[in-house]
Amino acid sequence: MKHFRQMENIGGEPAEINMSPLVDMVFLLLIFFMVTTVFVQETGVDVNKPQAASAESLAQNSILLALTTDGRVVHGGQEVSMNRLRSLVSGLLQAKDMPVIILADERSQTGLLVQLIDQCKLAGARDVSVAATKE
Repeated sequence: MKHFRQMENIGGEPAEINMSPLVDMVFLLLIFFMVTTVFVQETGVDVNKPQAASAESLAQNSILLALTTDGRVVHGGQEVSMNRLRSLVSGLLQAKDMPVIILADERSQTGLLVQLIDQCKLAGARDVSVAATKE
């Protein structure tokens, strides 16, 4: 401590810590974590998924479609018609081959679910799954 006081008196000015390299490093770390973060996409509607004993986790990079009890198909918070669904899924699959996960409400109509799976398969999706909660 005595040595530090002597340095202060020799220079005539108090000793300072240069904070600019620290601030630069914090900004670089912030940019790094923002770039490498994977954002989870959600469908935008709440559905009550059915329960299944064989339910398992799938990859996070996937196309999420929701089928509500009133027969609406939702992707990214926007309603999609069955006619437009095939072009939407094929456009998303052109960027990257991803699985399609359908979040169907347990009270949704089975016929609409089959149509939804069919449209996804016709769009070129190889892996189409129906989401469920584990019992």
